[in-house]
Amino acid sequence: SVFRSNKQIYVQLIDDLAGKTLCGASSKGIEEGTKCEIAAKVGEEIAKKAIAAGISEVVFDRNGYLFHGRVKSLADAARNGGLKF
Repeated sequence: SVFRSNKQIYVQLIDDLAGKTLCGASSKGIEEGTKCEIAAKVGEEIAKKAIAAGISEVVFDRNGYLFHGRVKSLADAARNGGLKF
């Protein structure tokens, strides 16, 4: 699940059956780069956390945001990090 505000972007992996968040990542603390570059770093971070937790396949919920810009950068980086959508 992805949430983006004007300044930050957040992503979390949720187990729908159990209703629990498994892991998450955000752009808080990342200050260098454009918004799309920061979103890509968040995508890389969530991919690393997911692989460490034994998760390799996910369903990408963009929460109604258009699939371009920061949302697309995050998704592409997560795919490159090893997650399968």
